[in-house]
This record gives sequence, C-alpha cells and structure tokens, in this order.
Amino acid sequence: MTNDRETKKSTMGGDEREHRRLAMTLAAVLFLGTFQLGEGELKGDYSKLSGIIIPGFASTQLRAWSILDCPYSPLDFNPLDLVWLDTTKLLSAVNCWLKCMLLDPYNQTDNPECKSRPDSGLSAITELDPGYITGPLSSVWKEWVKWCIEFGIEANAIIAAPYDWRLSPSMLEERDLYFYKLKQTFETALKLRGGPSIVFAHSLGNNVFRYFLEWLKLEIAPKQYIQWLDDHIYAFFAVGAPLLGSTETVKGMLSGNTFGLPVSEGTARLMFNSFGSSLWMMPFSKYCRADAMYLKHFSGGIRKGPNAYQCEQKEFQSNYSGFSTNIINIEIPSTRGIDAYPSVSEFSQTNYSSMECGLPTQLSFSAREISDGTFFKAIEDYDSDSKRTLHQLKKSYHDDPVLNPLTPWDRPPIKNVFCIYGVDSRTEVGYYFAPSGKPYPDNWIITDVIYEIEGSLVSRSGNQVEGNPGPASGDETVPYHSLSWCKNWLGPRVNITRAPQSEHDGSDVQVELNVEHHNEDVVPNMTRSPRVKYITYYEDSESIPGKRTAVWELDKANHRNIVRSPALMRELWLQIWHDIHADSPSKFVTKAMLIAKRGPLRDDDCYWDYGKARCAWPEYCEYRYVFGDVHLGQSCRLRNSSADALLHYV
Repeated sequence: MTNDRETKKSTMGGDEREHRRLAMTLAAVLFLGTFQLGEGELKGDYSKLSGIIIPGFASTQLRAWSILDCPYSPLDFNPLDLVWLDTTKLLSAVNCWLKCMLLDPYNQTDNPECKSRPDSGLSAITELDPGYITGPLSSVWKEWVKWCIEFGIEANAIIAAPYDWRLSPSMLEERDLYFYKLKQTFETALKLRGGPSIVFAHSLGNNVFRYFLEWLKLEIAPKQYIQWLDDHIYAFFAVGAPLLGSTETVKGMLSGNTFGLPVSEGTARLMFNSFGSSLWMMPFSKYCRADAMYLKHFSGGIRKGPNAYQCEQKEFQSNYSGFSTNIINIEIPSTRGIDAYPSVSEFSQTNYSSMECGLPTQLSFSAREISDGTFFKAIEDYDSDSKRTLHQLKKSYHDDPVLNPLTPWDRPPIKNVFCIYGVDSRTEVGYYFAPSGKPYPDNWIITDVIYEIEGSLVSRSGNQVEGNPGPASGDETVPYHSLSWCKNWLGPRVNITRAPQSEHDGSDVQVELNVEHHNEDVVPNMTRSPRVKYITYYEDSESIPGKRTAVWELDKANHRNIVRSPALMRELWLQIWHDIHADSPSKFVTKAMLIAKRGPLRDDDCYWDYGKARCAWPEYCEYRYVFGDVHLGQSCRLRNSSADALLHYV
C-alpha cells in the first residue's frame, strides 16, 4: 500500500488534468475574482491573493559573478555558474569554491577573486543542486510549488523572495537593497493580482521578515504603517521560526557544522564564521530587550536615542534565560587564574567548576551571556575568532539602527498570524567544549552534547543533566523553548484541538475550549496514541479585535522537511479555503469531531486498500484506469464529487 502511494506517477492526459482541476475548485475560488477585506477575513467575490515565499538559511542558490581559474582542476567558475550548491565543484575544487563562498569577516565584502550573488525566481529556492540524484537530496520548496501547480494556481501568484543568506540584516539592505525590493514586491503583487499577499517564511526567513517589518516603520509614516500592512499582507505563516535563536548556531561557531557537506568541521567553521548572518541565529534570552538606537524623523533628520539593553528580574532569578539548560559549558586552562578572564570577573564563583592550579576551569554560559558578548569576551585570549565575533556582534546587531534582532519578537501587527513548527524530535540544546590543542579553526572539540527528547534532558555521554526541560522537544534544529515562544502571542483564552496528521475519520479528534493562558506555555490535557503522529492547534480569534492568531505543532516534523509535509500543506490549503467563504460560521477550519475528518485532496492521496480490494477512502476516491497506469494504486483517483467534500471544512 505504501509503495502504491509513493510510486504514483502523473500519467493523465490533458482531459484528465482538467477534470482534476474542476474537481478541486479550491484553486478556482482561491485565485479568481475580486475581494474585500474586513475584520481579518476575506469577503466578497474573493481572492486575488499572492503567495510570497521567504526561504531560510542556506535555502537560496548562489551563483558566481566572477571568472575564477581553478588550478589543478578541470572545473573553473564562470559568471552565473552555480556555487551554492554545486557538489561537483565542491568535491573537485574546494579551495576555489571556498573563495566564492567566504566573505570578509569584518566588513562582509566578497573575496577579491570571486563573488557570488543570490539567484532569482522560484528556481532559486526549489532545488539547491538540481540533478537526478542531488535534486531530491537538496529539495526545499519544490513540493510546495508542486502543490500550487496541482491546484491550478497561476504562475504569477507565487513569488519567491530569495536573498543572500550569508549577510547580516543591515548588509542585506546596504548591499542589495533587499528590503526596499521586498516592499516593491508586495506593492507589485497588489497591482498585478488586485489583492494582498500571504507570506510563507521558513527558518531564518522569519527573522528576515521581522526585520523588514521594523525597517518598514522607518519608510512609512506611522499613520500609514498599519494600513499598508492591511492592504498588502493578508496572513503570515511562520514555519519553523527560531524566535529565540537556535543552539546549533553555537556548534557551528565553535566547532563547525558541516550540514552533511563533504568538508571538514574546521572548514565548515571557517566558512560559517565569515558570514554576518551566523550571529542572527544565536540563542538569546526571552527576558531581555533593547530600545531602538535611532529614531527617524520624517522631516529628514535622524537623532540618536537610548540603546539600553534591559533584562527583567526573571533573567537573574532563573538560571537558563528561558531555555532548558546552560547552552555552553567550556573548559579553559586556568594556569593564569581568574585574572585571565577580566570580562567575567563579576561572575559568581559557582560558575567555575574547578580552580585548582593547573586544572582546567569549566565555565557555563546562558543564552543571554552568549548574545550580549560575555562568552566571547571570556574566551578572547584562547580563540582568535572571538575578536571578530565581538566586532560583528556590536556593529551589525547591538548597534543596528533598525532593530537589535537578538531580542524577543512581539506578535507582528498583521491580521492573521499562523506559527507552525515541529515538536518531539531529539534536539541539541547544550554543549560541552574543550581545547583540542590544534590551531584555529580546529581549536575546540565537543566532548558532550545535551539533548531534549519529548520533555526530558539527556546527554550523549549518559551523565546526569541539570535543567528545566519543557513539555516537549524541538524539531531537531531549533529547541522547543524557541519555537514555542509564539504561544505568547495567543490571548488569555485559547481553543485547542489535537488530531492525527494523516487522513482520518474524525474519531481521534480531541478538543478543549476556552483554555486559560497567561503569557506562557500552554499545554493541553490530552491523550496520545504512541503510533500516531498528531497536529495540535492552538487558536485565538477573540483577544485582538479583527485579528487571528494560531499555533500549529506537528509531531516529529523536522526543521528542514516541514515545508514538504503533506499534513502541513493540506491544512494550509484548507485554512485558505475556509477563509474565502465569507459565510463561514467559525474563524478557523472547523474541527468539531463529527465533521473534522480529513480526506484526500489530491489524486496522489488516493491509494489501493489491498485488505478490502478497493480504493481506500471510497467516499473520496474511486478506481479509474488511465492508459499508462502500472499498478492498482495509481488508478485510484479523486471522485467527481470530491469538490463537495471541501464544503465540510467551511
């Protein structure tokens, strides 16, 4: 049965494809006609919507904009050659490839011999390394775009907003005018389609979008800011957002994270630390905030304002800055004594695990102590890269004239906000480092790793771990405490629903209404079947008039692949389908148990049930052979009346 579903090919002729489009009237209603907006809903003859995709870190192709001769290799770099990600050149000419990838660690300029620039269009974000073998392995947004095509969405309705993910936020604007161009993209989409856009951001793309919203405040008069957002952005889908940063960034900065590439960890660290964006994903405290450094006047002047970095008392009462444990535990030779660490002399003596002469000193650092530079000052004498990090941290983040990105994010002032992420995967939340005895970039090694796994903390070595684990774990890349920060955007009363991710008949749907929520994590009192992956919805449409906020947690959806999750794409389409019906009695897709079933939406979702010798889901699917079908499951297709089933979700 599983093979049938995975091997199904699209062999239908033109008539059959047209039949499917008619059967799935979602697209016809979704992207045809005109609309009006009111109270956070679509009303009228609906929906000239556009979708704007902002990809995540390392999810945009980079192409060469130089001519570089590579000695000892038959492969050279010429203008428009693929750099990120061309695994062939990476393997055969790694030194040349690095010249095209590395940036100056102080001013973010290109290597004198080679420069790279982001590609444009949807092809820049669908597959990073196109090819028969490498294509599927490097696929990012390809499945997402395929869904759009299957539902008949017009080519000009889906817009990619790729960017150079190596740059700090201020350099994105300074070098590429990225945020100015993104504003033009929204305005062009409005003129072209006649309606606002839906923003789909993944991973670092959410940080980029946050910076854009703050940058926009300096470009638009305050009285016009909210109106501009209402006119141009209908909904924001934040997928896998590292709202309080990612602990894996620390590993990349100190020991190197290869991300599966055929390079050494030292090379990976050297490359990662040359990127200004590496600090953009650092973990930071949820209790500390910074005022804006500059206040721009619309008369044209700019005056310097306060740039205070202030922390709530909770930061000092708790041990881990809102995370589950200390993120860094590092051993440093203590032969020079405590005077070797003037920047951390204010630390309490309990931060030192051993002060005997000649024995290494172990220092522990929380998220706040990493993001405010305390950690990098502490190891400055032992790591040649710390001085560069401190320079970049101050210049591009702490003193950024638009926003200090290393501060908690309040709910964006957009009518409809959906925060979506995976949970309950094993996720790294802390590290133990020790000197390796080698020169930079191989001067640190990881001696132990702390993981969060479904509400508990474990170490790779088996040692006992101290900390405050959350009720769930993260998505393999971003810790749960960072992903779930958006639950603070929910109001005082939340409706919670838990349902299976796969197609289901509604019998395993659990609902809790009006659950009290007090600006902290909210955990449902619901059961789980160990063999079922669930999606849990937290929904609030009452606390902010005219606005809706929802959080979706998908069991076992990892950070990279969540944008390819069929369950996520199905729920997204159903939510939009629901929104375009002005007469819908509910604010979100209905989840009442009698009508909360989730059936197939595409031909690919139909399959052959060998136990019953028929197509599964007979009310949705039927056996309909088309010339070229090679197995029974391939001949299972949606019924003509499947469009009527969509009315259940209104």
